[in-house]
Amino acid sequence: MSKGSPVGSHRVVSPAGALPQAADRLDPDPEIADDEVRISVERLNLDAASYRQLHTSHGGDGDAVRAEVRAIIAQRGKMHNPVTGSGGMLIGTVDAVGPRSPLGLKPGQKVATLVSLTLTPLRIDDGLMRWDGNSEQVPTSGHAILFARSIAAVLPDDLPEHLALAVLDVCGAPALVRRVVARRPHATTTVAVLGAAGKSGSLSLAAARDAHAAKVVAVVRDEIEDAQLRGSGLADDIVIADATDPLRLAEKVNDALDGRGADVTVVCVDVPGCEHGAILATATGGTVVFFSMATSFPAAALGAEGLAADVEMLIGNGYVPGHAEYALHLLRANPHLKDLFIARVGKEDED
Repeated sequence: MSKGSPVGSHRVVSPAGALPQAADRLDPDPEIADDEVRISVERLNLDAASYRQLHTSHGGDGDAVRAEVRAIIAQRGKMHNPVTGSGGMLIGTVDAVGPRSPLGLKPGQKVATLVSLTLTPLRIDDGLMRWDGNSEQVPTSGHAILFARSIAAVLPDDLPEHLALAVLDVCGAPALVRRVVARRPHATTTVAVLGAAGKSGSLSLAAARDAHAAKVVAVVRDEIEDAQLRGSGLADDIVIADATDPLRLAEKVNDALDGRGADVTVVCVDVPGCEHGAILATATGGTVVFFSMATSFPAAALGAEGLAADVEMLIGNGYVPGHAEYALHLLRANPHLKDLFIARVGKEDED
């Protein structure tokens, strides 16, 4: 058994010297190094921005989406969308554990990986034939490799696997929202969540509530999403607005917050072009947290400069200590939140 690099650099095929996430191609050889873990893959969860891009570019043709995902994995040795630069995560069963692995995993455990598919060596062996290409969750078989510095969570016994996967896919969002909101005065802090009806958005609403924000505003794209959140108790006010229309978005958020921007604005919209609206919707001295992989960070930085906006901007990197446990706690504690997730991913696994 060979000695591996804790960050997985020994799996990089090209270019030389790159880390796995930045690599063009990884080696998904099933033979593990002494600090690696091999996972028998059961389901992938494509991140929202990646799936939307694939679905849109193929005009909703599920067969074409499936073919492209299959090709990406075969060509790159990982699921790394070359357009969005994003991937997702997966669930599976621990198959083999190297003697020097620090992850504490054991063969036979059902786990969710909490690191991106963009840096996870992956090989599929069923051609994705059980997936119709029309959902973010991809039933499949194959194997994936975790490094010494990877992260994984053992799946809970009290939730269906596909539901737990949907929550864990975005578990970094609520943990960071709680941290950002909690460091501000509870009595006055206002929060606006863009893309509030989605997975990361609804969890962010729940986290803002949990952190005792004074007022929480949910920004959704249409009446359907408004109806989904109405009566959930996750937000004090719901605003229908196009997050890519910066002036109108800022106007509506300001109206909901008595004429001022939000102290914390959380961006969970899975389409590009929301950077300037988020900045304009944020109060001077406030914080914008970008969780969408559709975000253009140059547009955000240059937009804030061009607007002379004194706002702190954070990249949601998907990891905060305890993030998996916290996201699952929010789901268990809030029946309305759980209902939103079930409506999105289905009551039970039909595959």
